[in-house]
Amino acid sequence: MDTLTGLLEGPKARGAYLQKSVFNPPWSLRIEDRAPLSVMTPVRGTAWLVPDAGEPVLIGPGDVAVVRGPVPYTVADAPGTPVQVTVGPDQRCSTGGGEDVTDTMALGVRTWGARAVDAGSVVLLSGTYQAPGEIGRRLLGALPTVLVRPAGTADATLITLLAAEVSRDEPGQAIVLDRLLDLLLIGVLRAWLAAPGSGAPAWYRAQADPVVGVALRLLHENPAHGWTVEELAHKAGVSRASMARRFTQLVGEPPVAYLTGCRIALAADLLREPEATIATVARRVGYGTPFALSAAFKRVRGVSPQEYRTGAAPSPAGVGVGRTVVLP
Repeated sequence: MDTLTGLLEGPKARGAYLQKSVFNPPWSLRIEDRAPLSVMTPVRGTAWLVPDAGEPVLIGPGDVAVVRGPVPYTVADAPGTPVQVTVGPDQRCSTGGGEDVTDTMALGVRTWGARAVDAGSVVLLSGTYQAPGEIGRRLLGALPTVLVRPAGTADATLITLLAAEVSRDEPGQAIVLDRLLDLLLIGVLRAWLAAPGSGAPAWYRAQADPVVGVALRLLHENPAHGWTVEELAHKAGVSRASMARRFTQLVGEPPVAYLTGCRIALAADLLREPEATIATVARRVGYGTPFALSAAFKRVRGVSPQEYRTGAAPSPAGVGVGRTVVLP
């Protein structure tokens, strides 16, 4: 498994919150749902995306914007339009005055402003990942606040499919929407990681190195193996000292620390499976006993595996880079 595959296995929506919204000007929507990640794309008209951390950006039909939480942000017809509707953590909407808000279906069309959809209306698709475990902390920690993939480079077919599916009410709709959202997000992430100067993390760029790239592939292919720096160096055909120095320089942390992070991230995903026990998870990620996994998990995540499983994981607030990136 290459590093990119390991990274992109993380985004897996589970009952993600998706909707098609219709806005009639003037309009302004304040998002305070504390969701870890949201994806939005206009299918008609334009919208200003105004993050609390990062520069405002105008998005139009075909543009796909990824917004990293939990910091609030605003979507509006213009940056200075007063907020009319606030979306809180419970995904309900509270109006700030006499606005007419129509919620026609939980997974469907929301109309803000006037009930009628007129020629000046903006139609926006949005999808929200509702749990940090659906994306992965390593990915969240590397993302800018706002990441935009412009129209013409985004997948227009996926956007069309998502727009059609979100307005239907058919069996299996939730899983179809989840997978379409995942594919749309992964397309943006792949473009971001491949774009020169876009701020892709060091541990991703390091996979191109002939020595460190070998080590990264080995670690991702078999994180449960008891890798040592000596073994990784032997596989890459260099000395132990050279591997340790080069890996730390390019990735930003030593090989064993990186392996621990991979194991804990995998353990976090496995712990969300209802039938998994801490003992079975420990064995699958390379820890001999549940105690060894618990000690490592708490050292990295700040909570025990059991606390993490019951929802006591700390908020990922403060991670990532407070900036807006528009891909070329």
